[in-house]
Amino acid sequence: MSAKTLVCVVGARPNFMKMAPIMRQLQSVNHLIKPYLVHTGQHYDRAMKDTFFQQLGIPEPDRDLGVGSGSHAVQTANIMLQFEPVLDEVKPFAVLVVGDVNSTIACGLVAVKKQIPLIHVEAGLRSYDREMPEEINRILTDQISDLLLTTERAAADNLSKEGIDAKRICFAGNVMIDSLLNNCAQASSLHTTLQAYDCKQSVTEKNYALLTLHRPSNVDEPETLARLIGVISEVSKKLPVIFPVHPRTQQKISQAGLLTELPEDRVIMLPPVAYLEMLGLMRSAKLVLTDSGGLQEETTALGVPCITLRENTERPITVTEGTNTIVGTDTNKIMQCVDDVLISGGKSGRIPEYWDGRAAKRIVEEIVRRYIRTD
Repeated sequence: MSAKTLVCVVGARPNFMKMAPIMRQLQSVNHLIKPYLVHTGQHYDRAMKDTFFQQLGIPEPDRDLGVGSGSHAVQTANIMLQFEPVLDEVKPFAVLVVGDVNSTIACGLVAVKKQIPLIHVEAGLRSYDREMPEEINRILTDQISDLLLTTERAAADNLSKEGIDAKRICFAGNVMIDSLLNNCAQASSLHTTLQAYDCKQSVTEKNYALLTLHRPSNVDEPETLARLIGVISEVSKKLPVIFPVHPRTQQKISQAGLLTELPEDRVIMLPPVAYLEMLGLMRSAKLVLTDSGGLQEETTALGVPCITLRENTERPITVTEGTNTIVGTDTNKIMQCVDDVLISGGKSGRIPEYWDGRAAKRIVEEIVRRYIRTD
């Protein structure tokens, strides 16, 4: 029996960490499944994409659609237009998508309209905040998926409430943690990363805060952004802050005239860093301040206190079992949480079920069981 083709889609930076272990595990069943990797180009920084692929050991994509940036509508439409001919040519038995970016829903819609089964990795996560574009992508992708692979058991309850048959759901675990555990030994040291960016400030391990900030709700509203920049300046008086800055965030801070509010000797602003550098910065931090979903999970896996600058999270297990605390953008709450970490060490948490480095193995086994006849 010849191997059947499975189209695997990546689009933006968070997808790379989720797809890497799946691609690696698919090699163990290459007599049954032939992966065909499509990069939509939603993450359009070529150098950064290449660095991520290299560091994570992801093979070069079989097809790079190169869609680039644009509004949600433009980007989603362009991905759909570029993706349909790929399916016509490759004729896969299924399409596998990960996460909640525009590429996820765009490629999912094309697949199901062509009667091709859709497999969704990281299904069932809900923030219950429909102002988040990612929440819309999550809900719609789950509704049209044939196989929904979840990262935590509570996700099945979310899906059940939305009328999704339990037979379509499989609890596989968190594949992003597979990548983290597989790469921890190779993570860049704090010293190496700061040296690479020619940083003159003196920063030591477990004596700094790591900050990421990119969500439109935080950076697009000048009043909210000013409040957050102000509190980061206050945090920096207690311990240095390392801040890899998303290009869009950099632009918004500059437009709002807030760059001078961040003291250069206490807030180290870096360009976006690659995966192994970010992993090293997280691991060595005293605490992490973020509005990212993925970092909430990674800090829980690393046992590093996480302060989430959002009003909600689609990853509640990081709060109930992990090291995460949701504070929104309230200055007092943020400072109280920072002080708690500095005084008591913050939340210690525990590693959730199936965050064990074997999620990709369970995912591939389930795909083989459901779609590949081996008799």
